[in-house]
Amino acid sequence: MMSHTDTPAVDPHQLAEQVGQHMFADDVASQDTMGMELLSCEPGRAVMRMVVKAKHLNGHKICHGGFIFTLADSTFAFACNSYNHATVAAGASIEFLRPGHEGDVLTCVGQERHRSGRHGIYDMTVTNQDGHVVAEFRGKSAQIKGTVIPE
Repeated sequence: MMSHTDTPAVDPHQLAEQVGQHMFADDVASQDTMGMELLSCEPGRAVMRMVVKAKHLNGHKICHGGFIFTLADSTFAFACNSYNHATVAAGASIEFLRPGHEGDVLTCVGQERHRSGRHGIYDMTVTNQDGHVVAEFRGKSAQIKGTVIPE
C-alpha cells in the first residue's frame, strides 16, 4: 500500500518520449530552418533525420558542415535532456568523414556514453541513406536548474 508520501514511479521511456515531444514542438530551428524530424527519444538516446536540400549546400555543392553539426547537436540535445533535467551543451567536437549531397537522407543516432552528477558525454553518429558514416560528433553536457516539462 502506498503512503501519502509515495509517488507513483514514472516510466523512464514514457518520460523521455514526452520530453522529446515537448522540446520538438518548440524547436523552430530544427523543424523549420533545418527540416529535421525527431524519430525517437529514449533515456539517454535520440534519433533525428533530415534531407539535404539545395539550401544546405556550400560552394562545393556538398552539405555545409555547419548543417551536419546542427543535426548532431540537435540530436545531442534530445538525448541529454531525455531525463527531464534541463541540460545544455558544455562542449562538442565533430569529425567529418564523407560529404552529404543534395537529396541524401542523413540520420543521426545519439547515445549517452557516461553520465555522472551534472555532466555527461554523448556520441552522435550521422549516416546517409546507404548506411555510410558521414560524421562522428561527441558532446559534453551540463545540467542546469529546472526541468523540460513541469514535474
